[in-house]
Amino acid sequence: MPKAKSLDGKLALVTGASRGIGAATAEALAAAGAHVILVARTASALEAVDDRIHDAGGSATIAPLDLTDSESIGKLAAAVAERWQSLDVLILNAAMLGSLTPVEHIDAKEYARVLGLNLIANQAVIAAFDPLLKKSARADVVALTSSVGSEPRAFWGAYGSSKAALEILLGAYADETQHSGRIRVHIVDPGATHTRMRQLAFPGEEPDSVKPPEAVATAILQRLQSDVPTGEKLRVEA
Repeated sequence: MPKAKSLDGKLALVTGASRGIGAATAEALAAAGAHVILVARTASALEAVDDRIHDAGGSATIAPLDLTDSESIGKLAAAVAERWQSLDVLILNAAMLGSLTPVEHIDAKEYARVLGLNLIANQAVIAAFDPLLKKSARADVVALTSSVGSEPRAFWGAYGSSKAALEILLGAYADETQHSGRIRVHIVDPGATHTRMRQLAFPGEEPDSVKPPEAVATAILQRLQSDVPTGEKLRVEA
């Protein structure tokens, strides 16, 4: 008989799953036995991740959608509820950087888009999937943050404030669900990682000087498999 995997029979959903940390995490979850729902805007990029998962012997379903459209999130949650009994792992990874600029120069429309994806969309996803998370014997919610969410840095006001608010939001959700003992919330700061967002923020940086997304995915998988309390923050070091 084949050896059992740690996430056999589990259902996971990963946002921002088309590349970077999201794609690497989706592939790691699938390799551990989970069926993974891949969420991002670009269908072709999701299909590439889906192909890699299936080629490695895993299983996945792609769900192309715009996370800033709350109606689409609701429809996805309804579709998932029709097919599956519960949701066991939710990875909130999708985010946008926006412009790095002084606070007085932040463009209001762009700031609204940053908050819309980095904060408001995550609340909408939690709200839509909370009933399915509560039907799991033990569910894990992982939100990706950044050091600038807790350590203010010049020119990072828009992005940093969106991550600071996300951390507070997830901390509140952890506190609200702690009594049940069935949902654990993890706030993960990936640290310096070779991603497209990192390249946009630090265009002159050598890619090999920072860790690959797979290192963060491994840390997240280890976190899910560990006996840790809800609401804790993890920073992934090199």
